[in-house]
Formats: sequence, C-alpha cells, structure tokens
Amino acid sequence: MSFLDNIFARLEAHADQAVLEEIRDGRITAVSGRELLEQIRRARGFLSRQRLSKGERCALYANNGVRWVAMDLAVMAEGLIVVPLYARQAPAELAAMMKDCSPALVCCGDAALRDALVHEWPSAPPQHLFEEIFAASPGAEQKPSLGDADPVTIIYTSGTSGEAKGVVLNAGNIAHMLNCINGRLDLLMQGSQQQDRVFHYLPFVFAGSWMLLLTSLLRGSQLTLNTDLSKIAQDMRTVAPDYFLNVPALLERMRRAVDEQLWQAGGFVQGIYSRAKAAWIRQQEGKFSVLDRIWLSLANTAIFPTIRKKMIGRNLRALICGSAPLAIETQLFFMMLGIPVLQSYGLTETTAICTLDDPNHYEAGRVGPAIPGTEMKLGENEEIIVRRPNIFPGYWNRLEETAKALRDGWFHTGDQGEVDASGNWRIVGRIKNLIILGSGHNIAPEPIEEKILQQLAGAAQVVLVGNGKGYLSAIITGNVTREKAQAAIDVVNPQFPHYKQVRAFHIRPEAFTIDNGLLTANGKLRRDLIAREMHYEIDELYRVKVAV
Repeated sequence: MSFLDNIFARLEAHADQAVLEEIRDGRITAVSGRELLEQIRRARGFLSRQRLSKGERCALYANNGVRWVAMDLAVMAEGLIVVPLYARQAPAELAAMMKDCSPALVCCGDAALRDALVHEWPSAPPQHLFEEIFAASPGAEQKPSLGDADPVTIIYTSGTSGEAKGVVLNAGNIAHMLNCINGRLDLLMQGSQQQDRVFHYLPFVFAGSWMLLLTSLLRGSQLTLNTDLSKIAQDMRTVAPDYFLNVPALLERMRRAVDEQLWQAGGFVQGIYSRAKAAWIRQQEGKFSVLDRIWLSLANTAIFPTIRKKMIGRNLRALICGSAPLAIETQLFFMMLGIPVLQSYGLTETTAICTLDDPNHYEAGRVGPAIPGTEMKLGENEEIIVRRPNIFPGYWNRLEETAKALRDGWFHTGDQGEVDASGNWRIVGRIKNLIILGSGHNIAPEPIEEKILQQLAGAAQVVLVGNGKGYLSAIITGNVTREKAQAAIDVVNPQFPHYKQVRAFHIRPEAFTIDNGLLTANGKLRRDLIAREMHYEIDELYRVKVAV
C-alpha cells in the first residue's frame, strides 16, 4: 500500500471524528474524516474531467485551509504532480517557477491570487478557483496507483542565492519519512489514549510543514489550522495542543514577550523571575548554589506554571522546531519553563528531515541523531553529506545541478556540521555563507550574528560581511542606535579570536523582508542580493581605517 492508501484508510477509520479544523474570524470549523474524503472525491472528479495524463503538473496556489489539503491529496491520487506555490511570494517569482515546470493547470484558492498571477503572466495555463473545483460532482471511486519511484510533488527551494530550483520528491521518499516521523511522535505521545491535538500555522508549501500535515492525517490526529498569523498566540491557547511545529523566529518572539511583560509588571514576581533565570544559567554552567536552588524552586512553584499555561495551554508535551538554527539561549529558556524543544534538521532535498531529537534523550544546541535508515557523515570542509531513502531523485529539468548535489550516491547538503560520539548532530552554518578574509581565515557568520542579535533589543537582523577584506563588518537592521550596536559588539567580540571580531558596522532602519526581496519565502537571508543592494554601504565600511 502507498502512503496515500494508508491516509485514505485512516480517514475512513475516523469517518465521524474531526481530523481537520480551521480557525477563521475566531470561529472553529471542524471537518470529519468522511467530510474530507467527500471533498477529495469532488476535487478528483473535477481533475478527471480535465483528461490529464499521469505525471502532468498541477500548480496549487492557495493559503492553508481544509480545501488546500483536499486538493493536494486529490492531485496525487489522480497520478498528477503537485506544485505547491507560496501565496505570499512575489508573483514574478511564482511565474518563473511555473514556466520552469509547465503545469497543465493552476488551482487557485481565490480570485485575488489568480488575478495577481495573470497580471504577471498573461499567458499562464488555465486557472480554476476552488469554488468551481469543489462544486464539481464526485469522481468514480478509483484506488490511487502510486509506486515508490513515482514523483508526487515538485517543491521549489527558497533560492537564497538567486533562482529557485524544483525539488522532485517521490512516493518512496514520502513513505519513508512518514514512518520516521510517526515513530518519533509515538515516543513523544507515549501513554496517551487520545487523538493527538496539533496546532499548525506554517504554510504547507514548505516540505517540513507538509510532512507534518501528512503525518497528522496518517495518525488520525486532530490538526487545527491557524489562518491569521496575527492571531497565533490567541489560537494557540484556544487549541491547547500536545505539540506543534515552529520556526525559531516565533520561539524567540515568545521568549522576548515573556521577558518584556514581566519587566513591565515589576515587583515581587519580576524579582523572583530574574533571580530564577540567573540561577538557571548558573546551573547550566555547573555553578549551582543552595540559594540558586531556592530561587528556582520558588519560580517552579509560583511563576513558571502560570507562564506555561498563558503562553501555550495546559496540554503541551513539546515544541518541535526546524527550518533554521535555534539560539541555544531560546531553547534553554523553554527548558527552564519545563517545555521541551525538540529540534530537527533537514532540507527539501532530504524530504524535510535528516535528524530529529529523541524526546527521551535530547541536548540543547544539537538537532538530534540521524533518523532511522539515513546515513550521515562529514565530507570535505566538514560538509554534511547524506544518503538513503529520504534523498530526492533530482531537480526538475536540471541535470547539471542534480549531478553537483548527488555525487557517488551521497547528497551534499552545503551545510557545515559536527557530530559527537553518540551520533548527535550540531549545525554550524552554510558552506556557501563562509566569509574568507584576506588573511585566509574561514569564518561561518551565523554563530557570530546570532550572539550579536541576542544582545540587541530592537534589531531585526545582523548580517556579517568581509569576503576578501581585512576584518569583519556587520549590517544591522531595525530600530537600533549606534551606541547600543557598539555596546552589543563590545560584549560579543571578546568571546571570539581576533579574526572573528566585528570591527565596523552599518545600521539600516528597514529590515530585510520577503516583500523587499531580501529574504526567501521561508525567511532565510538572501546574502548575495543583500551584498549587491548594499555594495556602497559595505564599501564605506572598508574606506575608514579601523584598528584591528
């Protein structure tokens, strides 16, 4: 049986249970297994009448929702290849992706999305709105026919250095990954006799988000979808989930919000909280005292349970975090509150995941061991290379790029890492992001950027530059004064050797965003584009003589 067969069987088994929910305008709309299967049948009926051939591409251009899920499953069940498109991405970039993969049709969530696409690409393939698709009569009951080698989706990568590439994933990739994720979640939910309650806000167009969706359907979980990012905190408390998938940016905002609220409240509670935080840090450093034990005990009794309940609800077993490096201080903060943060590492090309923390054995600052059946090792320049069933077969229509990425049976991730004796991995940074100074020193910018950002309230990003130069400089975005920036750098510099210290900086009030084209669709820095756009400001940092 294919993974789709298994998902459909699970929906049949949960015919009368809620398997998906949407929160819109404060109202929760639930869909049972039977109702979702009915929507899938309607979408399949529409698609079958388009008389498309197996393997043709179908672009899915919509925001998260129950209909997105039904459309996705219907397209795969009809033997077509889903090309999910991010609704917030610039229409010009989306048009370039579609021109690359040549979809036979485009399924749009609403007229506004369709019109934006047509405006950018007047000769786009036929577009059909969800309203039309789900009004169709159901198709004939036909079992999906999927072999392991059959491609089921093309997911376009973020394109941090320019043009995005289409990652082809096949049914075998998906089935292997679902089995691995399901095993880890079994460990997390050990002892529970209820449906998993899962909260979800990340766009399904990203591989990790999509894999959680499919895993939830396979497990018969109750997956509740946030449809308004401005209401994540409110919706999270309403759902009171067992777990949910996160990106570091949200967890870091949550940490700052707690600190700010308690600081503003002041008084006795804020005093206990501050002392307990300091005691927790000393405990991690092995400097724990009797007085520290008292402050932590007070906080664990009187403060931390209230923070947990107000922040996330009463049921949370763990936060799951991926997509980018998580600051160790943020992970330790949640651990202090009694909330495990389980990390994963992977790329779209690895079907989203290479490593995943074991809920029973995890270590702050690391991303866990390789998932079962996956081999990982270090290659040249400490590059992480991976092989086995989760590795994609290749990029769409890019034989040369595929050959560069897949060599001698190993996928070259482009990430630098290190692994301890127990097989627990840590991610250092991206090899292509390495800054090579004129002195020949190779520097991964991410750890230094992270430490400076932690010291700078009001800063949005810190980006190091200095390729071929005599020293490192930084671009700092956000509402930051020069005095505060210098103070933060003065705190961080002594933690590094001289060649890793920042000697100059430029403040840019406007943050790098998806809308101004300097972040990818999933929030990663487009460093090459930033360097080109800010070449004058960067040059100025090296026209002034700086003492090294």
